[in-house]
Amino acid sequence: MASAEPLTALSRWYLYAIHGYFCEVMFTAAWEFVVNFNWKFPGVTSVWALFIYGTSILIVERMYLRLRGRCPLLVRCLIYTLWTYLWEFTTGFILRQFNACPWDYSQFDFDFMGLITLEYAVPWFCGSLIMEQFIIRNTLRLRFDKDAEPGEPSGPLAMANGHVKTD
Repeated sequence: MASAEPLTALSRWYLYAIHGYFCEVMFTAAWEFVVNFNWKFPGVTSVWALFIYGTSILIVERMYLRLRGRCPLLVRCLIYTLWTYLWEFTTGFILRQFNACPWDYSQFDFDFMGLITLEYAVPWFCGSLIMEQFIIRNTLRLRFDKDAEPGEPSGPLAMANGHVKTD
């Protein structure tokens, strides 16, 4: 077990980016169904979402590690939601300067400059709860065994989670 090391920040960023990208596609598909009853479930996103989600969740991971013993879960989720709004506004504002912002909330009642909207506060809050409790906590538990052969279990890691591989 001595060779098992935590994932690097770049590896975690990659997992967070892919997770955010997937969630964005699924959310937009579900939103399209709920609002327009579109049975095709067309989920959309932008390649910018990889950078936006990967970086944001990596920053939230740092927040989680600093706040987990200091404030209750719901307060942390509120902080993450506020961070999400700040990050969404900032990245949207920058991308808009290059005519590259993939979202526009101008049609919502409680939008600010079309870059953020209060209508998404509850989904962002719920997403932050899921992000901390499942995505970040489990990603931080992942380990890389540099001595293992690809596709083969090695030593004590083969017995992880109570499962033992037998031939």
